[in-house]
Amino acid sequence: MKRKIQSKIKKEISFISKVRVRFVETDPLGIVWHGIYIQYFEDGREAFGRHHSISYLHQKEFGYATPIIKSMSEHKLPLRYGDVATIKTTYFDTRAAKMIFRYEIFNQDELLVCTGETVQVFIDQIGQGNLSLVIPEFFEKWKQKVGLSDD
Repeated sequence: MKRKIQSKIKKEISFISKVRVRFVETDPLGIVWHGIYIQYFEDGREAFGRHHSISYLHQKEFGYATPIIKSMSEHKLPLRYGDVATIKTTYFDTRAAKMIFRYEIFNQDELLVCTGETVQVFIDQIGQGNLSLVIPEFFEKWKQKVGLSDD
């Protein structure tokens, strides 16, 4: 009987950040406008990137940009002006040359208010802005450093 060997490689890595809802982000009822949640996802990604040393500035140093090619969100409860939201940003590892982030946003009562996902690809900024079909070397090294790769 063959046993499946469990990999010790992590498949995901997360970071938790907070954001205070600003007046400009709300509608006349004081509820956060649905389009702002994409901005909160970016706030979470930026905090994740700074914490894990894979920010947009790090990517740019290696000649890459990572535009979003897919985004989705599911709204469960409203956030309101003055609330402090907690954003859990999780990177899910893949063998493809892309970055998949999933988000959970909680209100100050720790209730889930929104979930979402974004998918980003690697574009070479040095050349003609070509799509990278293989994982860039700098990103593979980052994945090894944070325990997401066994190479």
